[in-house]
Amino acid sequence: MLDSLKSYGYSLSYAGLFFGTLFFAASLAPSLLPRGFILQGLLSGVAFTTGYGLGSLFAWLWRYLELKEPAGRVNTFLHPAMVVGAGLVAFIFLWRASIWQNSIRSLMQMEPVASAHPWRVGLIAVACSVFLISFGRILLWGQKLVAKKLDQLLPRRVSIIISVFAVGLIVFSLTERIVIRNALRVADTAFAELDERVDEGISRPSISSASGSPQSLVDWDSIGRRGKNFIKGGPARSQLRQFSGREAKQPLRVYVGVRTRETLEERAKLALQELKRIKAFERSVLVVATPTGTGWLDPGAVDSLEYLHNGDTAIVAIQYSYLPSWMTLLVDPDRSRAAAQALFKQVYGYWTTLPKNQRPRLYLHGLSLGALGSEASTQLFLILDDLVHGAVWSGPPFPSSLWSAAIRSRNPGSPAWLPQIADGAMIRFTGQHNSLTDPARKWGPVRVVYIQYASDPMVFFSPGMLFRKPDWLRGSRGPDVSPYFDWYPVISFLQVGFDLPNATSVPRGYGHNYSASSYIDAWIEVTQPPGWSHEDTRRLKKILVQKHSGQ
Repeated sequence: MLDSLKSYGYSLSYAGLFFGTLFFAASLAPSLLPRGFILQGLLSGVAFTTGYGLGSLFAWLWRYLELKEPAGRVNTFLHPAMVVGAGLVAFIFLWRASIWQNSIRSLMQMEPVASAHPWRVGLIAVACSVFLISFGRILLWGQKLVAKKLDQLLPRRVSIIISVFAVGLIVFSLTERIVIRNALRVADTAFAELDERVDEGISRPSISSASGSPQSLVDWDSIGRRGKNFIKGGPARSQLRQFSGREAKQPLRVYVGVRTRETLEERAKLALQELKRIKAFERSVLVVATPTGTGWLDPGAVDSLEYLHNGDTAIVAIQYSYLPSWMTLLVDPDRSRAAAQALFKQVYGYWTTLPKNQRPRLYLHGLSLGALGSEASTQLFLILDDLVHGAVWSGPPFPSSLWSAAIRSRNPGSPAWLPQIADGAMIRFTGQHNSLTDPARKWGPVRVVYIQYASDPMVFFSPGMLFRKPDWLRGSRGPDVSPYFDWYPVISFLQVGFDLPNATSVPRGYGHNYSASSYIDAWIEVTQPPGWSHEDTRRLKKILVQKHSGQ
């Protein structure tokens, strides 16, 4: 066993160890979100393996091109010196890791950590990298075996290239068919079962205007967990009356689950029928909302709208998935677009048939993958004369087309994490601090607000980070981004990629965890609630921020 370990160690590439150790060290630097030692260990293991692979590839290309190598004694001294030097850098970075992690935690009002657990991080990283490198060696063995067979028919260099592509294609095919599909099947089953659960205290509504009630067109048992929580949640009429000091209406909420109807079109048509049944088009405000991948609508977003308009509102949504947004984004991001377009087509089509002075103001809303989908529905009315009144989109994922176009066209000097678009007449951005109210900027007929936090990896991750410093790290940075966060090629891409599944693990108001306070500011600007005052805003923020801080 000991001899095998020695043989394994001697066979390692010095160039690979050098670059791998540097990559390991760089992975310890801060990114957008704080990381626990398990996630950090896995990230560092992947980073080391990536660096090792690149270093080994560089050394192989050097030999392949038959370039001159250092002389014997120089070579004997240079290799250990490279590894020792890189190891010293890794030691310094491990020593600084807790400082870097606390630089993020302090910005997010989280308790500091006494230690980054360097030994645990190191052990996990070693185990992860040994596994990945061993797997890579198995692939290399297979490549050499194929190349050896091809050598009999083709020139050696040609056989090497063909064998690399052949083995890569086989591995990709097997991974996609066996590993990825089975993993997705397991995840799909697990989240489907979770979606069918009913939280404690959630029972079938008795009020006739509620979806799933005995009078409803939507079967209660067909609605998923998130949809049931949405229907039964929100402020009661008495709470709205107490807050406003005047008579209020019971807010209307329509939700059609993924199991209610087979297709998106059928769910959208049923949602419209349910809106007609409860006379939702007689309300002052109607919102077509697109939920997240799990079917969730942020209570801070929908509750705040209902308070602002004293219950004179209707919100409608259909479910298209029960997987988390980051997973749905990787598997099938078009689901949310198709769902949003199907629902908007039905609601908008009917809404345009109503007299303009007898119909509600129509708005769009979506969080995360819901924002990506909701954006897509705007393409249906941009060329029409009868425009909707606005939208509130929060945490738009990086593939969002309208969002990315707005970022690219921002005014010179405005940062990517808080851009200014033209004169701000149609599109405005805001974050933790309200940046929407500016007397110098006048709104146009359509008001669109994007809420995005500078520390949100769902918003700011991008494949381009592999080899290009992102715009949001140039110049001034967001208030919730560590001053120690520097961009490293490949490494920063891995860091922010590992932040994605962890995006909602931070307190409200940071990362992908949006605060009711931000929604209140956005809805006020977009919907202009009548008779609303600054004191009302202060009181509502106090109520909702406290209510939703733990969600």
